Amino acid sequence: MTRKTDARANAIAAAIRLFRMQGYTATGLTQILEESGAPKGSFYFHFPRGKVQLAEEAIDQYVANRIAVLGAISADTAGDALSFVHRLCDAFAEEMIASNFQYGCLMQNLANELPSLDPDLTARVARGFVDSTKMATEHFKRCGFVAEQASSAASALVAALEGARTIARLERTPAVFRALADVSAQRWAADVR
Repeated sequence: MTRKTDARANAIAAAIRLFRMQGYTATGLTQILEESGAPKGSFYFHFPRGKVQLAEEAIDQYVANRIAVLGAISADTAGDALSFVHRLCDAFAEEMIASNFQYGCLMQNLANELPSLDPDLTARVARGFVDSTKMATEHFKRCGFVAEQASSAASALVAALEGARTIARLERTPAVFRALADVSAQRWAADVR
């Protein structure tokens, strides 16, 4: 039996897992309740607006975790754009392996289906991408990139990582992340010099 204090956190964690594996529309409330072990009454106590409110909180938690990872990698690779890119690629690859290539990006999955369903959730997902890109931009600036170059490199990196995650999931191999890191190193090495 799930403790009352765990029901909310368990529901958010279950929603994150399920949205990453199968998206928003394919994830039903019954499945979330089963995965989280939360009774229906407890669910509506914590999320009175239902699945939409749960999705808001799942997106916020996912983005917060993603920003924390980006921040930690940025701190560990201060002043080194190439190490930053390599460490991000390694982190994405490790996560894909750990999930047995089941997890997509929650934001990417929801971005593919939400625009026609819910403009508020779509805006929340878009902010997640903006915040991630901003973190990478700031790292590149601290590495000596000029503002436009840092912004362009960050946008390209975030887009490439999302695409790489999709390819890795389909091919069930992390090889695309190594290829991305190698190409980035070749391209951005010239920018840093």
